[in-house]
Amino acid sequence: MAHTLPKTPWALDELEPNYKKSTLEFHYGKHHQAYVNKLNDALQGTGMEDTAIEELMTRVNEISADKKQAVINNGGGHYNHTLFWMIMGPNAGGEAQGELAEQINKDFGSFENFKKEFANAAATQFGSGWAWLTWCPENNKLLVEKSLNQDNCLMNSKRKPLMTIDVWEHAYYLEHQNLRPQWIETFWNLVNWQAVEQNWQNAKAGKAIINLETATV
Repeated sequence: MAHTLPKTPWALDELEPNYKKSTLEFHYGKHHQAYVNKLNDALQGTGMEDTAIEELMTRVNEISADKKQAVINNGGGHYNHTLFWMIMGPNAGGEAQGELAEQINKDFGSFENFKKEFANAAATQFGSGWAWLTWCPENNKLLVEKSLNQDNCLMNSKRKPLMTIDVWEHAYYLEHQNLRPQWIETFWNLVNWQAVEQNWQNAKAGKAIINLETATV
């Protein structure tokens, strides 16, 4: 079954005023759709045409050299954007609660320290890319990291992405022009911490973070 553009867990106007419908029509409707289309093209003849997107990210090194980079670029674009839509929501923001808050305090010292480290990763990612909160099952620890272009940690490690911010300029340029720090500050108003918590629980249980077949998104 070909990959398709997933439905967002909110209507495109529900994130306003923090994320405008006009920007999402461009970012989600045009950019993400293009990654999906190009991924389907790149997968032709690989035998992985029907592989779920999260599993595909863990198996990119099995792709032949002539198609591998296209799958990384477009599969990563599809996966990364899908997670990005998942962890945002209307009437969101604030701070993590419960067990996730406890783990953040344990690994970063405080929620404010985590926010500073995450924002710094997003602000200092040179060029296009992403900042992430990830879970490392090998030492049971939350980590902040960043990646270039459409890369993510599933491609080269056992770490699990829990939340992400898109710092490609197309993610924010229509509203914030080149002011990436302004976009990062706005992003905190969009984070759905219940969704991030669920991603963490799934990661700890060895379950998929994104399972489009069961309508997670």
